[in-house]
Amino acid sequence: MSAMTTPNLSTVDLPQGTITYRVVGPATSEHPPVVFVHGMLVDSLLWTGVADALAERGIRSYLPNWPLGSHRVPMHPDADLSPRGVARIVIDFLEAFDLTDVTLVGNDTGGAVCQFLIDTDHSRIGRLVLTNCDAFNNFPPEPFDTLFKLGRSKAVLKVMMASMRPTFLRHSALGFGLLLNDKPDPAVTRSWIEPCASDKLIRRDTVKTMKSVKPAELLDVASRLGEFDKPVQLVWGDADRLFKLKFAERLAAAFPDATLTRIPGGRSFVPLEEPEQVGAAIAAMVVTRT
Repeated sequence: MSAMTTPNLSTVDLPQGTITYRVVGPATSEHPPVVFVHGMLVDSLLWTGVADALAERGIRSYLPNWPLGSHRVPMHPDADLSPRGVARIVIDFLEAFDLTDVTLVGNDTGGAVCQFLIDTDHSRIGRLVLTNCDAFNNFPPEPFDTLFKLGRSKAVLKVMMASMRPTFLRHSALGFGLLLNDKPDPAVTRSWIEPCASDKLIRRDTVKTMKSVKPAELLDVASRLGEFDKPVQLVWGDADRLFKLKFAERLAAAFPDATLTRIPGGRSFVPLEEPEQVGAAIAAMVVTRT
């Protein structure tokens, strides 16, 4: 996998704290904007290739770094960082830029955040794209449910993140190995774990989220997915060990207007490894639905 460089970031102040972000694509576009939501312990670099693919098609994308463990700016001490609280942060981000008819795209834990968002307020959302992600009571999936349980302690979380500094451990089944087919850029994966390993306030934020993840709450949201009548597309890597294809089929069936696009051989981090295919699927939806 080719190396990525850390891009320059802008900031926006929201009621819960400062969010860093970048924008990719033309300043003016005839197509609706795309907003990406990554999962726990990664950041917007997950979406770089997808955003570039969309930019080539004239689509403008927003790539925020959400407070999910790899963010660099701690949130306010009283910020609600539960999954529904993070969904509220996404909504506030959309409001800050007055984004409407948004194509919301989620992966992994970010897909769960997207589901909490449409259950809270989807007035600014025009369509939803979910890549391999949590849903129903698979939140988080095995074996990462153990990570979330251990991560409820700041001291334990610090030790776990520090132990991931060696590349071979980060890229093993104990780290990101289960999520990918190929070895990722070591600098990128190191940048994902370093904030939580080195900053006690980032650990504070991360512990708040991990303590508040409850499978029963996402399962409850799933009972209302049928109320979201806007277009939904699932873009799913079909070789995923954590979020299997039959899981995607069940999720697609929960929405009244959903299609499923398979990415052959793709795994959990399909946006990172197959950005052109994911970008093409999103673009086809955005352009035909405009």
